Amino acid sequence: MAHPKHRISQTRQAKRRTHYKLEAPNVATCPTTGQPHLFHHAHWHEGKLYYKGKVVLEKENAEA
Repeated sequence: MAHPKHRISQTRQAKRRTHYKLEAPNVATCPTTGQPHLFHHAHWHEGKLYYKGKVVLEKENAEA
């Protein structure tokens, strides 16, 4: 029978047995602007903040 020369640490053993993988984030497309954005996140497009396809905020102009 084969026997290991040294004991394998619990950390090293756990790293080998893990099944966690890096996943790509889910990306949605805004129905109004067609811009890709993260689900459940607002996004800026042409000076306006959109959430669920509706304008939530507009950027104030610094000209005045």
